[in-house]
Amino acid sequence: MSAYITLQKALQSNPRTWLVTGLAGFIGSNLLEKLLKLNQRVVGLDNFATGRSDNFKQVQALVSAEQWARFRFIEGSIEDAATCQRACEGVDLVLHQAALGSVPRSMEAPLLCHAANVTGFINMLDAARLAKVQRFVYASSSAVYGDHPGLPKVEAEIGLPLSPYAASKRIDEVYADSFALAYGFESIGLRYFNVFGPRQDPNGAYAAVIPKWLDAMIRNECIQINGDGETSRDFCFVDNIVQANLLAATTQNTGAPNQAYNIAVGERTTLNELFQVLQDGLRKLNPSLPQQKPHYGPERAGDVRHSHADISKAKRLLGYEPALRVGEGLNLAMEWYCANTR
Repeated sequence: MSAYITLQKALQSNPRTWLVTGLAGFIGSNLLEKLLKLNQRVVGLDNFATGRSDNFKQVQALVSAEQWARFRFIEGSIEDAATCQRACEGVDLVLHQAALGSVPRSMEAPLLCHAANVTGFINMLDAARLAKVQRFVYASSSAVYGDHPGLPKVEAEIGLPLSPYAASKRIDEVYADSFALAYGFESIGLRYFNVFGPRQDPNGAYAAVIPKWLDAMIRNECIQINGDGETSRDFCFVDNIVQANLLAATTQNTGAPNQAYNIAVGERTTLNELFQVLQDGLRKLNPSLPQQKPHYGPERAGDVRHSHADISKAKRLLGYEPALRVGEGLNLAMEWYCANTR
């Protein structure tokens, strides 16, 4: 029996109180759904800078009334220390997802990126420490690998950050390490690699590639690939991210805390391959959609060329086992986007 299956059974018989920041966002709302289905108590914190209230409504429709009653929401910003302290009151475990994502956004607005991703992060970290939270799990990013050329990416080998977003996530890891040494406060960082899945917003200038392309294909709109299309990524379905958060928050392995872990599938997919897989999958669901060819444009500033994770450390110390490979996750994502694109 996998560590994750064992954990889910244990949580159902022993509910905890969880704080999820960025709860109105894509990953946050998927964490909310899973925790409520496991009959956990959940406190949510979000200021709707990038999250959407519609994500709440979708989760509410997927859980029972009794489970929904275990959820309490606080509207507020992690940039306000008092709000962070209020959110941590009576909480056992923190899953910190709130951030301003996107490399391009950080290139255009580095101060906004720093305020949310660094100031907001240390506000939450300190609030959790003061509240004596049992463990603080936070979203880091594969962006911290920067210009290091090695593949697959191994946690101990990072390069110089290529964007303010990458720098902010690396600073978060340094702060988490310092709190472990200075205060003995336990945290675990999860370096996400290109997450996708239901409730990921396809709209806006900074939308992630999979929901943006799926939305455009459904609408029969032109798709532009940055560069020659041979840039590769390690795409990871959101259910795997949820699994990693719950395992990291509850692991009893004494060697696991106060480290960062790659959370991915461990497979590389080029943008050209991704385009074809998405198009083929959508046309199976809707044969009337026409065949398209992408347009190619300039490389995007701040992007790394290739991203591929070594996930052996997360497997060994957390018991992480990605349940859905890229193709399986894409099939589920396509079904959701077809059902939710107007």
